[in-house]
This record gives sequence, C-alpha cells and structure tokens, in this order.
Amino acid sequence: MAIQLSSGPQVKRHNYQQNAEMNITPFVDVMLVLLIIFMVAAPLATVDVPVDLPSNAATPSPPPQDPIYVSVQADGQLFVQEQATSLADLSGLITGVTSGAKDTRLFLRGDQAVDYGTLMRVMNTLQKAGYTRISLVASEELEP
Repeated sequence: MAIQLSSGPQVKRHNYQQNAEMNITPFVDVMLVLLIIFMVAAPLATVDVPVDLPSNAATPSPPPQDPIYVSVQADGQLFVQEQATSLADLSGLITGVTSGAKDTRLFLRGDQAVDYGTLMRVMNTLQKAGYTRISLVASEELEP
C-alpha cells in the first residue's frame, strides 16, 4: 500500500510575462489637443492694426542744452535747424553744425505725411556720416 503525502492543495502557476512597454495613447491624445489649441490660438496672437506712429503718450524728457534738429517736411523738404539742405549735402552740413563731434545727439523730426522710406534715407545718411545717437521726435498725445 502506497502512502500519498499531500502537502496541501495543488496551486497552478501562470507564466505571465511582465509588460515593459509604456502606454503612450494618453500622451498622444494630450499632444493632439494642445496642437489644435495652438493652431486655433496662433492666428489670434498676431495683430494687424494700423497705428499712428507720430503720437507719443510718454512724458517728454527734457531736451538737451543745445539740441540739433533735422526736420523733414510733408513735401520732403529737409532742414538742419532752420537751414534748408538736400539729402546729398546733409552729412557735410551736420558735420559743420556739430563741429565734427560724432557723439552729438540728433533729433529727427518728420511730418506725419512723410513716407517711412524718406525718414529712413535721412537716418541712413546720418548713420553713414558717423552719427549713431539719433532720436525720433513725436508730438505729445493729447488725452481725450
């Protein structure tokens, strides 16, 4: 007679392998939602509004003791202080007025009707002459 020794109930073990892969589906869902939000919001972030640049709401700073003004009128006429000049003669006249001091601050005043290209040509002429301290002058904005 054979004696069977039992150590308890038989337990069946399953051979499940551990899954080491990451589930990226929620990550992809969140990225697609963010992409859609940015695609909708990006065109709203750009503003294409015409502005009137010659007005300024900041408090004006006190002018220096002897400012040198370069003025451009609406018809394109160019002045250094009150003396009329042309764009070709501008650098020579400025050098004479400033006595060759290249660190002199120049104030560029342009009429509101003057196109931007004309002001840039005047500014480029002054910079080519060695003057880098050029400030644009605007009228003080009146509060309504």
